[in-house]
Amino acid sequence: QVQLVESGGGLVQAGGSLRLTCAASRRTFSNYRMGWFRQAPGKEREFVAAISRSGSFTYYADSVKARFTISRDNAKNTVYLQMTSLKPEDTAVYLCAAHGGVSQSSNQRDYDYWGQGTQVTVSS
Repeated sequence: QVQLVESGGGLVQAGGSLRLTCAASRRTFSNYRMGWFRQAPGKEREFVAAISRSGSFTYYADSVKARFTISRDNAKNTVYLQMTSLKPEDTAVYLCAAHGGVSQSSNQRDYDYWGQGTQVTVSS
């Protein structure tokens, strides 16, 4: 069992930046591939970014590429999402997730553990 707790959300103006943090409970955190997803009101949950177990491989949804950066610190059992050049359409609840599968995935069905989410609101 892995417990995930997100923090760092808030209200920011368009063009601003935020850094989200996801803290994991388990010491074997480095065994899990991590991802960030988001869900806006009335919309489906969508993939944002994912990172490999070592942190050496990352990939992003096209909508956030070059603006968001995912990273992890296995010594601290933490994964981050640095968000820059924020747009009103980035407004959503952001959730981190973990899976122990053998390959990277942008499919939420592959993820075994989820946090409760943190709200990000970008004003125009």
